[in-house]
Amino acid sequence: MARILITTDYLVPGDDIDKLLHRHGHETIFAPFTAARESSQQDALLSGFDGAIIASEPVTAKMLAAAPTLKILARSGVGYDSIDIPAAAALGTRVCNAPGTNHHSVAEMVIGLIIMSARRLAEVTTGVQQGRWPREAGHELQGSTLGIIGYGPSGRATASLGIALGMRVLVSTAHPDSNNNGVQFTDLDTVVRDADYLSLHTRGGQGIGRLMDESRLRAMKPTAVLINTARGSLVDEGALATALSDGTIAGAALDVLESEPLPGDSPLRGLDNVLITSHLAGQTIEARRRAGLAAAQAVIDVLENREPAHPVDL
Repeated sequence: MARILITTDYLVPGDDIDKLLHRHGHETIFAPFTAARESSQQDALLSGFDGAIIASEPVTAKMLAAAPTLKILARSGVGYDSIDIPAAAALGTRVCNAPGTNHHSVAEMVIGLIIMSARRLAEVTTGVQQGRWPREAGHELQGSTLGIIGYGPSGRATASLGIALGMRVLVSTAHPDSNNNGVQFTDLDTVVRDADYLSLHTRGGQGIGRLMDESRLRAMKPTAVLINTARGSLVDEGALATALSDGTIAGAALDVLESEPLPGDSPLRGLDNVLITSHLAGQTIEARRRAGLAAAQAVIDVLENREPAHPVDL
């Protein structure tokens, strides 16, 4: 019997993922990641386990070195920036993610954030709750330009929804698709300059750094809105706060941040032209189940000496 650690906070004892692992003869131990752990607890988190299904908490070389029996780390999501992949590879610990499980959820969230920004819904609903009756004039999406940076599953799904809404869709990607169905592929600078709504769908890390820094924010239209559901590391939050305050851009909608939860001293606090959500874009009930099952299957495959479907350690 293998011991499997599960830290993803929405996975719980008795759910489909737990039942699947038990059917394959494994013991599950739940330690949900809801906030930063004490350093000693974090360092020993993986010790004594054969496999782990993890959320987005950091997995360091020190943690991996303390877990000599660990054979597989499975992310119940797409991103794996928080895992020390070289350290895992050096120890022979497989690392997998769960791509293609939440891209529809992410795309729907992007469009929802765009509509909220375009129609100023946060200001309107807050005003009504406060006893006022605001009659804000927003913007139609039809005929506006949706800029997308990155064209993986969530970028593609977002592009399809944008086209369905009558938007002109510009995409910057290293992998253009010949079957674009109305998407226009162009360079990054053009997408940033021409977008009315600029949505990020590219990975962080790997030398990308702050994709949206002061210079790129200043290259956007003053009427444009930045949407980030990808990685908090892609946006210079200090520069963004300045750009929002001085009217360089009209607004922003952020589902991911450099530090989560949003720190009390963040320069983004108190700004009325930024929408901030709590890393929810991929967190529908349907997507969570798909991602959890994919992670559990990766654990099962590795422990039963099969090649997992989505390794990221090669």
